Amino acid sequence: MKPRSETLSAILILAVAAACGPRSVSPTSAVAGDFPAAEIQNDEGGPVTVTGEVVYTYPFFTSGIAEPIIVLEDQGGFVTRDRNFIFPSESQVLGQITSDFYTSPFSYSLNLPEDPQGTLRDVDGDGASDPGVMVFAVAYWTNVWGDPYLEKRDQAGGGWSTAYASTRISDNPSDRGEVVGGIYLVFAPEAGQGFPSGFGDDRELFTADDPIVGLPQGWTRVDLDTTPFTFDRAREPAIPLVEPAGLALDDFSQLGYAEAFDAMLQKFRNEYAFTELKDMDWDTLGDEFRPRFAAAESSADSRAYLLALRDFLWSIPDGHVGMDLSPLNDLFQTETAGGIGLAIRQLDDGRVIASLVVVGGPAEDAGVQLGTQILSLNGVSIGESVRTTVPWSSPFSTEHSLRLQQLRYAMRFPVGTEVELTFRDQAGETVTAALTAVPETESFTATSFYAGVTGLELPVEFHQLDNGFGYARVMSFFDNDLLTIQLWERMIQDLNNYEMPGLILDLRQNGGGSGYLADQMAAYFFDEETVTGNTAIYDDSTGDFFLDPTDPGLMYPPREDLRYHGPVVVIVGPACASACEFFSYDMTLNARATVVGQYPSAGLGGSVEDFAMPEGMSIRMTIGRAVDAEGQIHIEGIGVVPDIRVPVTEATVLNGGRDVILDAAAQAIGTPTGAGVVPEGPPAMASLAASNSALGQALQGGGPPTLDSLARESYGQSFDAGDFTYTVVLGASRDALWSWAWCTADQASFDDNWAVIEVAFTLDGAPVAADELAQRDDTLPGGVCRQIGTVLSSWPVGDHVLEIDVNFKEAMNDGFADYDPGIRHLEFHVIVDR
Repeated sequence: MKPRSETLSAILILAVAAACGPRSVSPTSAVAGDFPAAEIQNDEGGPVTVTGEVVYTYPFFTSGIAEPIIVLEDQGGFVTRDRNFIFPSESQVLGQITSDFYTSPFSYSLNLPEDPQGTLRDVDGDGASDPGVMVFAVAYWTNVWGDPYLEKRDQAGGGWSTAYASTRISDNPSDRGEVVGGIYLVFAPEAGQGFPSGFGDDRELFTADDPIVGLPQGWTRVDLDTTPFTFDRAREPAIPLVEPAGLALDDFSQLGYAEAFDAMLQKFRNEYAFTELKDMDWDTLGDEFRPRFAAAESSADSRAYLLALRDFLWSIPDGHVGMDLSPLNDLFQTETAGGIGLAIRQLDDGRVIASLVVVGGPAEDAGVQLGTQILSLNGVSIGESVRTTVPWSSPFSTEHSLRLQQLRYAMRFPVGTEVELTFRDQAGETVTAALTAVPETESFTATSFYAGVTGLELPVEFHQLDNGFGYARVMSFFDNDLLTIQLWERMIQDLNNYEMPGLILDLRQNGGGSGYLADQMAAYFFDEETVTGNTAIYDDSTGDFFLDPTDPGLMYPPREDLRYHGPVVVIVGPACASACEFFSYDMTLNARATVVGQYPSAGLGGSVEDFAMPEGMSIRMTIGRAVDAEGQIHIEGIGVVPDIRVPVTEATVLNGGRDVILDAAAQAIGTPTGAGVVPEGPPAMASLAASNSALGQALQGGGPPTLDSLARESYGQSFDAGDFTYTVVLGASRDALWSWAWCTADQASFDDNWAVIEVAFTLDGAPVAADELAQRDDTLPGGVCRQIGTVLSSWPVGDHVLEIDVNFKEAMNDGFADYDPGIRHLEFHVIVDR
């Protein structure tokens, strides 16, 4: 599978060795031709059925998978190094998974076709034109989109497998998926077709220095891990699919605490993606923490080891870095089980106020009310007290996420703790009260980033608001991928079928998941493939991070009827993390959506990897450095910043239960940002040929949408004289057909009518010359029609006015009805958002 930028992992990046056992040799001269015949082992006429196992240790291998498949994968792309090669559906032969996919290893079986439909490649390098051979790998894939076969989106844009395939790929990212070993299945339609018997001096396959042998007609299994290659014609060969080294779990769990720390520190030193960005000093951290690991090992104190491990990870300001804290749950409970019935928020003006007061709790009993300003805690100013609080939800990539969690945890204490609280009462007097922390979780639960989430939510939940706009909560990109896409496409269909004028996407509690899935879900709002960015990964061969500029992340739009072009508002917050942020960022490209929120997103901008440490601990670290299309770090430590920020004031914090952020989003989508803005110029008009083609497509119900079909108003088939106003909230710029048509029952009526019809187009106040407009006459089963118009594109932001004046200079009849003379004035107000 082609590499893709993930947020919970840099999934399917590289591939590693598959060990092949010894084979019995029975050489035969199978062919005669221009090349020496390949020496064939086990000549039973060629493979018919292939079987094998897939061993996986990668922690997320099965996550989100609904339709795992084994497929015969056309390697035509690798032969020519075409990374955009899409192996066609007719070449894809699907196998069967013959054991439990969710238990490693799982087994498979695949029957080879007698007449495969793969891509023929002439790989003998002799300069002559030959039929060539079809080269295949056996590969594991997952199918999310479309029919049972893998389309472009399933194939991550094309190329060849770099993981869980019968081939092995170089471990070095800078080698760009070069095949270095493993097993191919090769089909020769004619005997004598040439194929490499080795890599040659350059150690690359399908290059000029490859030694060539002739293959027999039919299927041959080729082992690339022997020198020379081994050619096997057994009927039922076993072919394992191999897990790449980049995905196999690094395991330090059998080491002592100190030695495991050294290995972990070296891994961070080499592979951590943001060392420079965060000014990480690994030597200083090693000096600080290694003695704690050594002491824990010396005293066989697993608790001290876990605390040292926790504190080391908390010292790295990256929300993706972490461990499972459940072994320390008793300590967490002790430190946080007590509260004084109070939650606090910091306002934009710097004041810290009571945002929640538990009825009957110690704070209420002391006179604290909603909105009461909190001044100090245990004699320390509230600002300093909050600043020195270390939340159990550490670490964080952004200051705003850290601050919000510090505010939350500053109000947690062991049960029975005496707390001195100083606040300003309603009369403005300073009051100091002695309180005792009680077993109270209401204030703690209410201030969670995930308050209200039950875990039973679907990944996409959609409904129509009372104001007519669509609203969707996107809860996860880490659920069942197929289910997520099915729900997503149902939403898009409803938006289009019911002509909803806009969509609010609420991602405030979306913790991330698959970055690739997130990118492709954003693609449903775009018309063209769009670069989303790229990811740099550490390369052992160079000792540096490698970013392949030829292989950026891309959004691949679905078919036209599954795209939505209306205005979109995306709501973000500090719980929108990782893949959620990539999706939100994607929606800012080409100013496709307006982002609304009270705070930026979490600022987790990389792909991650897990590795094993002693005491059964799984550690996560960031190994992929995500950047935008210009190569700049764009999310890590920053987050997606709202275009429209809801202020943090007493009014918005003490909101009486209203969702003030959703209110702001509804207001934003109801008031397009382009409304009232004077555009810098008119949209671009297409050539006469392109516009004529679009007019022809319109007759068949295709091509760019017409402006009147995009309008909120509909006037049916009215052709009476008068004024007709259309409001078109275009959202982002897109192609649209601006046209007018007149049809008659027959040619005679057509000629009579057009003798007395005058049509004039005006674009943003400027008349459009007749020779700039396409005119198309068509004879249809129901009569004769003339269309006049043009395709408009590249709309500048703002409020455009387009007018069509149709003057019937005399009364006339089109063969169906009579029409009075007069002017029909059609005025289109087209609003294009930023």
